[in-house]
Amino acid sequence: MFGKGFLTCAVLAFATTTVIGREIAVNQELHESLYATGEIMDRIMAEKISTWAKYREAGYFSDGKWPSHNYYKACSEDGTLQLGEGPNGTHKCMNLDLTGHLSHQDLGSTNDTNGRMGSSIWGITLEGHEFVMIGQQDGMAFAEVVGKGWWNYIPLIGKKAGTLDYLGRLPPQSIDSWWREIKTYKHYAIVGSEAVDHGVQIFDLRKLLDIRPAYNPFSRRAKTFSIKTDLTGWFNELPVGRSHNVVIAADSDHIIAVGAQPRDSECKSGLIFVDVSDPSKPKKSGCASEDGYVHDAQCLLYKGPDTKYLGREICYGYNEDSLTIYDITSKSSPTIISRTSYEGANYTHQGWLLDQEYQEFLLMDDEYDEVRKKGPAADQHATTYIWNITSLENPIQSGLYKSSVVSIDHNQYINKGFSYQSNYASGLRILDVTSIPADPTGAGVHEVAYFDVFPEDDFEARTEFVGTWGSYGYFESGFIVVNTIDRGVFVLKRSDKVKGGFRAEF
Repeated sequence: MFGKGFLTCAVLAFATTTVIGREIAVNQELHESLYATGEIMDRIMAEKISTWAKYREAGYFSDGKWPSHNYYKACSEDGTLQLGEGPNGTHKCMNLDLTGHLSHQDLGSTNDTNGRMGSSIWGITLEGHEFVMIGQQDGMAFAEVVGKGWWNYIPLIGKKAGTLDYLGRLPPQSIDSWWREIKTYKHYAIVGSEAVDHGVQIFDLRKLLDIRPAYNPFSRRAKTFSIKTDLTGWFNELPVGRSHNVVIAADSDHIIAVGAQPRDSECKSGLIFVDVSDPSKPKKSGCASEDGYVHDAQCLLYKGPDTKYLGREICYGYNEDSLTIYDITSKSSPTIISRTSYEGANYTHQGWLLDQEYQEFLLMDDEYDEVRKKGPAADQHATTYIWNITSLENPIQSGLYKSSVVSIDHNQYINKGFSYQSNYASGLRILDVTSIPADPTGAGVHEVAYFDVFPEDDFEARTEFVGTWGSYGYFESGFIVVNTIDRGVFVLKRSDKVKGGFRAEF
């Protein structure tokens, strides 16, 4: 009934959809020669700097290159959203509308040497105000996602719901850096950087409430805070002041600096524990150096099926070539529970628990597998690795999700059963991941929404370190904020009419 060509296509399709990664032991020889030495990390950083230099020469980070579009605009019926002229202003979209956008220039960045560039982003809600902290090369910008209220309707001076209201900035502690990471502990912003002598800044975000007093919500005043008088605290005990990322361990009143160079220092660029029970006097309380460099981690009290560890403080570490799980209950003597690699491991970058209240699965991204065309990501489609962590001592790499588009994945965070993925040039991709407990292979995971932040690669698929660095999708209002390296910050919200019959709760 069916010809040979059909059978060939069917076999290939089956093979494509059923290929999954598998957990394996860490290749210690490769670990020592490529990862522990920092060679792979140095290679990735060099590629990023080279890519950004190319786009800088093309004017991508120059004044006026990307005008702000700080207003509502719906994703059209043809699945595009036009911002500016020409094909580079045509952003592909699905089930997401734009509500606001400010360029890095309009968010206060003044770097004239290397251009205005963005990095990470995080958010917080204080007294009903939804604030975002925006990583930029020359510091951290503050903005409010405007909420609903009478101020939305005043002609000329009113502020529309979902737009960005720039509030001010906190300068870097030392020099500018492409790498700036931000998280929150209670009502404090925790800021790390790869800049030498930067340390970790601790800033009380309640100061933002005074910039827009209730009696004058129309104010456009912006404030530049002082690193000498406005910080609550400053942790300056890193080996040379650098860290690649900052992690929160709120249950024990700690923050954790990871990737603090050099790799041959006492803590070997592992988890450096900082007691912030008194944020004005942060102090080092220990470190976990056994597996060396940690790129990122998620740390919290364990709740899950592995009863041996109930109530213990656990870190899920993303350690370049492994998922490394730590027990950090004792900061002076942390232990490694397991250290596991996987087929296709090129650079284990970041991940997040599917459910923090029942820690049975996590999703992980590898930042270099699409670039090197290795393992399940050999076709360069962004690949998400699914881990069954029912046993912390024996995690299982149970499945995959492969994006429909070519791209590098970077950071993802999970809220209400949706993974908000910042996949560089392909932009924000939102996945419904609620099927994973029933089907850990990932076959039931599906994309429900996206917004492409870098239309240039629509004409020629490419795996480049451009586009979005991170996003924040935890606001109760439903606004999702996306920081990009080049174009500034976008605010998005679920379209009123969700196509595809998807669960409309993102």
